Amino acid sequence: MQGQKYILVVDNNATRRHQIETVLAFVGEYFHVFAEEEIEQYLAEVPNVLTIILCGDVSEKLQNIIKSQPTYPFIYHDVIDKKQLSGYVNVIGELATPLNYAQLTELVHHSHQYHNNLPSKRGFNRPNSLFRSLVGTSSAMQQVRFLIEQVASTSASVLILGESGTGKEVVARNIHNLSERSKGPFVPVNCGAIPAELLESELFGHEKGAFTGAISTRKGRFEMAEGGTLFLDEIGDMPQPMQVKLLRVLQERTFERVGGAKSLKANVRIVAATHQHLEDMIKTNHFREDLYYRLNVFPIETPALRERKEDIPLLLQELISRFSAEQGQSVRFTEQAIDSLKEHTWAGNVRELSNLIERMIIMYGEQVVNVGQLPQKYRHLDVVDFQPEYPEELQEREVINEMFSGFDYDDEDDASTEISSEDLSAVSGNTVDVLPNSGLNLKEYLAELEISLINQALGKNDWVVARSAELLGMRRTTLVEKMRKYNLQKVS
Repeated sequence: MQGQKYILVVDNNATRRHQIETVLAFVGEYFHVFAEEEIEQYLAEVPNVLTIILCGDVSEKLQNIIKSQPTYPFIYHDVIDKKQLSGYVNVIGELATPLNYAQLTELVHHSHQYHNNLPSKRGFNRPNSLFRSLVGTSSAMQQVRFLIEQVASTSASVLILGESGTGKEVVARNIHNLSERSKGPFVPVNCGAIPAELLESELFGHEKGAFTGAISTRKGRFEMAEGGTLFLDEIGDMPQPMQVKLLRVLQERTFERVGGAKSLKANVRIVAATHQHLEDMIKTNHFREDLYYRLNVFPIETPALRERKEDIPLLLQELISRFSAEQGQSVRFTEQAIDSLKEHTWAGNVRELSNLIERMIIMYGEQVVNVGQLPQKYRHLDVVDFQPEYPEELQEREVINEMFSGFDYDDEDDASTEISSEDLSAVSGNTVDVLPNSGLNLKEYLAELEISLINQALGKNDWVVARSAELLGMRRTTLVEKMRKYNLQKVS
């Protein structure tokens, strides 16, 4: 989401470099392969490093780089003295000899996890560290942050408007944290969650004996928020009798406890929020107009998630980082899954997104989620289900492992690699007697071979996909995906 990450391979052995390069190219990873003397250059020029693979002898220079780059995970391969790498927390695993396709993909996944769990990730893309949870680069979120900065240093009352789940309390907390009252308490109260007969006591407190059950004097939220900020959430649900009493407090800055006669000063800042349209409620006499204008000194409207869908990837990253820190588990979403989530309407906004992520972590912890793993209501793209362990391509993976299991490393830099005709036969089904002196592009060669065999199978079965897939020993969905990949269509 933040740019493609690269695998860096450091190896002084030219033959081994070429062999690793062949594997990474086939797997489809972005990479750079180079000798040790070039490592500083690549570290300076490559902005997004996924992992660094160290091969052969790990010199003192490379050990110093491991120490100085704690944000990079390191993998080692064909290392003679493994004790050189003991004690480094950012050395996450070994790539076995001979090269193994399945293990490589697993270590790549572990590298992604390493980056996701870095503490620095939690503050990524935030213009101000105090803007907790106000993640996003959309113009709507930039406007919200701008308004917060403008009003925070004043004493004006703020009215936060927006749908449920858009983060109104988050905005209120940021106003408090950026204000001169930041050292004072932030006291939230949900006006819709407290019964009308108890709301006055909850806000203003009560004296002993004020009513049945009042066995002692109790401070209210106004007193608890002294010197700080009182956040009145869902102010639209406040009963009208309480609206009158709140208006008096806002005008005179004094109040009395229930059953008391002593006036107490209210040195608090009021920040209110609602998902309702207060102006419409005024017309139906459900909300006092004078209170509305007392609260609506400085309005801030939080945008709905469907209005800033470009922020969904950043919100995913932020929420996953939080769940990872709290629960010790994470999850990853494919680009297709993220695109599908962007198509959703998000009636519950960020709260709904957070609930979805928690559900995915419970069901697919430490795995990759594609469109097929999303709940049905979030599937807005027609994409073949993702199989984390690639069962539909098991035969292909076995062929790759068999092919690369024959690699043998020579200590000489200019040594050549020989692949037997039997090895190529395992891949192609045909015998290639001699590798051309000019070499060949293995990835293109295998792709052309795959296209040819698929075309033959489809031709033999009159383009009936199910029978063609059976002939090729793969699942129908896998064949459909490969036909899309290679743009194979029946010629009419």
